[in-house]
Amino acid sequence: QFVESGGGSVQPGGSLRLSCVTSGNGFSTFVMRWSRYASGKERELASSIVRSGMTTYSESVRGRFIISRDDVENTVTVHLQMNSLTPEDTAVYYCGDNKARWGQGTQVTVSS
Repeated sequence: QFVESGGGSVQPGGSLRLSCVTSGNGFSTFVMRWSRYASGKERELASSIVRSGMTTYSESVRGRFIISRDDVENTVTVHLQMNSLTPEDTAVYYCGDNKARWGQGTQVTVSS
């Protein structure tokens, strides 16, 4: 189960911070991911983070988004700080784990 929050509407150039809380301290949460799905486009893996802190970003978000995580006992919180947002970032953002399980998604809309 994933509890996602932080989506909303913002003007171009603005920022949003997404959060996702889940449980697990083993294989399932070794890698945590944020993907996004925009209408008319293929689903994109925006960013991922390994328990050690190693991160990856898609070309379209690199330099603007920052992923981070907090592992406290059996609870994992993953954040996605999104800066310099553009209308092309408008999408539903999903949090997922290492078993390819995904949350319900949170809508991000960038519009003037």
